[in-house]
Amino acid sequence: MTNVYVCSLKTDTPQAIAPGGTYSIVRFPYAAGAESYDPHGMHDPVDPLGYEVRDWQRDDRSGLIWPTIGGWATLTSLIYWESGDYDELRDRYVRDPLSLAGGPDSTATEHRAPSPGIQCFHKTHQMFVTVGTPVALLAGHTAPKNVRITLAEFKLAITPEGI
Repeated sequence: MTNVYVCSLKTDTPQAIAPGGTYSIVRFPYAAGAESYDPHGMHDPVDPLGYEVRDWQRDDRSGLIWPTIGGWATLTSLIYWESGDYDELRDRYVRDPLSLAGGPDSTATEHRAPSPGIQCFHKTHQMFVTVGTPVALLAGHTAPKNVRITLAEFKLAITPEGI
């Protein structure tokens, strides 16, 4: 019996986040390597609905983790931003951000003013997750043009109900 179900994603491929303060899904590659780890198939290019992601860098579904078991989950993320003309950097976790399973439900929303030096942020949050409802890390900023995330990590650890 597995006591904890884990999915750990990482990318150091820069990705542009659109301007205007709106949130964008942070996308992750499917290939194993670096620190990515997905023994329970929660981040597969063919999702539980049968949709296949062909280009992870352009398809928002590549940012979804689909829990394979329900339970109490710990979500952890890390984002490094390139310097930019922003007054605020934003991030949040969202259940079903693409309205594939009943509609978005956001939590752990944070808006931060830039700090001196590199902009790197780490957060952890806990919540219940269910099979069939994906979760994602979303990010945004207030700069007038695209700003890139240069490093991102998104990790989900689920303790199944009844353990």
